[in-house]
Amino acid sequence: MTDRETWETLTAPETESVLEPESNKPEAEIAKQSRGAAANLASLVRIEHTVFSLPFVIMATLIGSGGVPGIKTIALIIIALTSARTAAMSFNRVADLKYDSRNPRTSLRELVTGAVSKTAAGWLVALSSLFFVVSAFALNSICGVLSFPVLALILGYSYTKRFTWLSHAILGLALGISPGAAWLAVGAPLSVVPFIMTAIVLFWVAGFDILYSLADVEFDRREGLESIPAKFGIRKALFVSRASHFLCALLMVALYGEFGFPLWSYLALTPALALLIRQHTLVSENDLSKLSVAFFTANGWLGVIFAALTLVVYFVVN
Repeated sequence: MTDRETWETLTAPETESVLEPESNKPEAEIAKQSRGAAANLASLVRIEHTVFSLPFVIMATLIGSGGVPGIKTIALIIIALTSARTAAMSFNRVADLKYDSRNPRTSLRELVTGAVSKTAAGWLVALSSLFFVVSAFALNSICGVLSFPVLALILGYSYTKRFTWLSHAILGLALGISPGAAWLAVGAPLSVVPFIMTAIVLFWVAGFDILYSLADVEFDRREGLESIPAKFGIRKALFVSRASHFLCALLMVALYGEFGFPLWSYLALTPALALLIRQHTLVSENDLSKLSVAFFTANGWLGVIFAALTLVVYFVVN
């Protein structure tokens, strides 16, 4: 199957998108128009995708503080994480509006259909950015000062596909800095641990974002957008995704080594490693029909399971 045939299969009108719950049926657009404003805004920023970064933030917070920090610190970290993510996703939808309106897979997103106005999305970006900076300064001065370059990174990512196929890695870094930020937020001492956590998220996210972009390979080429699949083809993109996840697995092992965990504890990595492998057994150059399972199901659970088991082992050992 050629790249063009694969893209046509994934975006055919008679099927739903394999990556997002955005049906091509007219009823879906009617449903979005009839929902409340809050529901449409929540859908715009994909609240459910917080599962990709939240587990690592929780892990960094609890390990960095040596337990459960104060309520005020927890609340500020949650506000900072939520507002940063809301700002980034809202900005992404505004920046990509002209592309989303031309892509069959994304043609029913809220800004395209008018369920959310561009003005409302702009206000959401501004207010969320303000909440992020204020909550960062409320945590400590270091977090406050760093909030500005962080904001530039998470907002600037939206334009990276215009000029570099390394956009997958930039997205990974944008999400990967969250556990490092949580480490600073609780005043933990300087350590290699948050850097390893950041690298784990970077390679994990970059790997599955390459899989995600397989659905848009032909569209990206036609529009002049950069991605690894569009630049190098599906076969090489799958190889790079697998290599990225292999590095992610090595870094998970390295994190356990840095903690000084006993050998038996490495068994706790088994579920996460199995999920990394599983998503690559579901997709191939000639069959991307199970891409939604690989992207949402496997990766949705991976971060939660890895963080939960790592925390259990950490506090049992210590």
